[in-house]
Amino acid sequence: MTNATADSRQTSPLAPGRVPGMSTAVTPPAPAATPPAHAAPPATNRWLVPAAAAVTVVLWGSAFIGIRSAGFDYTPGALTLGRILVGTLALTVIAGLAGKLRLPRGRALVGVAVWGVLWFGLYNLALNAAERTLDAGTASLLVGLAPILIAVFAGISLGEGFPARLLAGIGIAFAGVAGIALATSSGASDVVSVLLGLAAAVVYAGSTILQKRLLPQVDSLTMTWLGCLAGTIACLPFAPVLLAEVAAAPASATLSVVYLGVFPTAIAFVTWGYALTRTTAGRLGAATYAAAPLAVLMSWALLGEVPTPVALVGGGLCLTGVLVATLRLR
Repeated sequence: MTNATADSRQTSPLAPGRVPGMSTAVTPPAPAATPPAHAAPPATNRWLVPAAAAVTVVLWGSAFIGIRSAGFDYTPGALTLGRILVGTLALTVIAGLAGKLRLPRGRALVGVAVWGVLWFGLYNLALNAAERTLDAGTASLLVGLAPILIAVFAGISLGEGFPARLLAGIGIAFAGVAGIALATSSGASDVVSVLLGLAAAVVYAGSTILQKRLLPQVDSLTMTWLGCLAGTIACLPFAPVLLAEVAAAPASATLSVVYLGVFPTAIAFVTWGYALTRTTAGRLGAATYAAAPLAVLMSWALLGEVPTPVALVGGGLCLTGVLVATLRLR
């Protein structure tokens, strides 16, 4: 045996069980397999997102019934202030538990404040006033025009144009509005209430466009809380009327106001924000089409109100127009 061989065996001893002459190089273990970039979401998320969307749609549909039941004892301004005041308190608790309020500054702060005054203040005022005479189902069908108005605003402000399907949907939807204008649940024409319902839909659509522009700068929970607070401050002139009506209203009406603030305002916006961050806006927006039919059913079951046949046909045309204008065939 040569010295070189001996030195080699002294510096590189064989492991137990190794056969002389075999390579002693150590092969590093294979790295753990990494999950694919587009791995399927956890099973919990697969049902939490549709569940959150469903909660939002049901609560928003129920808002029309809550407004109708409270509107006999609360005037539109007092009802608006009462609802968003309760909503602001509930959102403050939710935000405090979440611990994730990050206040925007400058133009973003101003934009959120304007959005809050429009969405929580003006929208609710118009809708509350409309439901003084319109039944909950008919009002929900009118507000259901918001998606088609969003498409119109996007065509104007974002340069997306007006494709043929959008123009066709507009024509169908506004034929439906004309049908609703002919008769409400009482069978009497009430153009003012119909116009107020349409105004609520316009404010809804405009607020949605503004929200889309602001969300990249502000998280959804902070935006909802701050917007509701801004709307509450703007509606404070109705405080004396609210205090007087709280003292005179039955407990059931006041509980309806509290329900509107906690559920369709605070909780529904939180679940909406949760779902919106985990799916596309288009898919989630399509779910809101169910709010109007749900409101019609709940109005019939809980309040004994059913829109007249003419109003139902008009509402069906409104929903058809929205679908034609906003759903793309694939």
